[in-house]
Amino acid sequence: MNLRILLVIHSMITLAAGIVLVVTPNLIPGVMGVNIDKSAYIICYLLAGSEFGFAFLSFYGSKLSDPKALRVISLACIVFHGSTGVLEIYSYFQGLNAAILGNVVLRVVVIILFIYYGFYKTPLKPVSEG
Repeated sequence: MNLRILLVIHSMITLAAGIVLVVTPNLIPGVMGVNIDKSAYIICYLLAGSEFGFAFLSFYGSKLSDPKALRVISLACIVFHGSTGVLEIYSYFQGLNAAILGNVVLRVVVIILFIYYGFYKTPLKPVSEG
């Protein structure tokens, strides 16, 4: 595995999540025991928009070779999954189903992968001054 493959996999997963959130808005929240009324589907649609944005960023980022750009993309994914994971933990303590903790674990794995491949395996090359 390398960062390019990680970004392609990430793009496919986030694209799929976005599509599910649009086509069947109650499916993903339902797994966590949350039923969303049709009048509140806008919340799922807004989240789907974020998923589509990260799918786009990840897919087209996989075609880049500039280490600085790849690190920025990796950092954006880390911030997205990190902040979402923290908010999922907060939701758990607010009474959400414990199933959300499985999602938090997955996010931690994704964060570790982006740290490893986006920073450790994508070192910045020194700029030669001339």
